[in-house]
Amino acid sequence: MHTNVITSPVDMKERAALGIRSGDTVRVWQKIEEKGKTRLQAFEGLVLAVKHGSEAGGTFTVRKVASGVGVEKIFPLYSPRIDKIEIVKRAKVRRAKLYFVRDKVARDLKRVLRNTKLMGVATKGAAELEEERKLAEEEEAKRQEEAQRAAEKQEAEEKNAKATETNDEPEETSAPESAAEEVVDDLTKIAGVDEAVVAALVKKDIATFAALADVTVDALRAALEEAGVAEHDPTTWPEQAEMARDGKWEELEKWQKELNTSNEA
Repeated sequence: MHTNVITSPVDMKERAALGIRSGDTVRVWQKIEEKGKTRLQAFEGLVLAVKHGSEAGGTFTVRKVASGVGVEKIFPLYSPRIDKIEIVKRAKVRRAKLYFVRDKVARDLKRVLRNTKLMGVATKGAAELEEERKLAEEEEAKRQEEAQRAAEKQEAEEKNAKATETNDEPEETSAPESAAEEVVDDLTKIAGVDEAVVAALVKKDIATFAALADVTVDALRAALEEAGVAEHDPTTWPEQAEMARDGKWEELEKWQKELNTSNEA
């Protein structure tokens, strides 16, 4: 992998040559003084904006998410407090300012930062960077291995639990076939329907009041004619079946009496 190493931490030309731009993922090493000692602290994140370009007052804004909280820092490009700058990844973006990333979820961020590639560009310490990268890869491999072991263990426990439940539970007896049979109604309660008509209707899958209420009179006449009982008049059967379906037995009985009276007349 090609690595560009810049030995001078405050060489303005070489820092300008890094070409930091929005969409880059950078790692900035800052010099921190504590109790008379100086240590290096890394801040890695996404470059949201670069201002003033390669001028002496040039700055760049870096954002990272730490413990679920977004943290942003503005770094002067030529500050002597910066020991080195590493460009970890470079992404192709369409905007010069990526402030919209603050309100985007990780899924949208991955879609915006497409065509990502490793750059391996740093101000200095190529050997140190390679060692740190290897350590990070080893830690990631260990983490994935532990996660896989935990998943396998959980899967085995779930299988054992299911096997135990199967052994403890009594065998379920299958329901009798009669319980699965379709419910039928007494269609002879419809005025004008006798056993022969019921047989003809059942052949056409009309065995309930609801089914009879949804059939047209023409379809009923065709079924009766096919069964050889065409002398019956099915004109009122759907309406009677609708009353029976809705449980309006008193109205149905009253209407059937009226029908009988009119037929006798």
